[in-house]
Amino acid sequence: MLCVKWDQSGIVYYEHLKPGETVKAQGYRHQMIYLNHSLIERQPEWARRHGKVILLNDIAPSHTAKPVKDTLKLLGWNILSHLLYPSYLAPSDYPPFASMGPVFAEQYLSNFEEVRKWLDEWFAAKDRQFFWQVFHKLPER
Repeated sequence: MLCVKWDQSGIVYYEHLKPGETVKAQGYRHQMIYLNHSLIERQPEWARRHGKVILLNDIAPSHTAKPVKDTLKLLGWNILSHLLYPSYLAPSDYPPFASMGPVFAEQYLSNFEEVRKWLDEWFAAKDRQFFWQVFHKLPER
């Protein structure tokens, strides 16, 4: 599983989970902490603007557990909750992943490390304009 946090500037934080691994509340809480560190490190202008974050967060139990809520409150982030993705639309259909599918389908990757390497390279190859465009298409969804 791939857990990705992105904004209109690009990928801010992502984590590759091993096959069969899932994100429970404690893991999601840690992802939010790592995301905060990544924002500070990769986007210093964000930190200078008083660290304002509006997190689009679904209502999955692991995302709404008390430890997660407490962490997000401590970070001072605003939460914009939404329902889980509709059954007719998989998360991989959301930008920026829709453009990944056709390219990924052409690959033959035989192990987890090859998948990780391919994803790292794919994300690194995308520029800010790409993410700006797909980010601003979200309201259309």
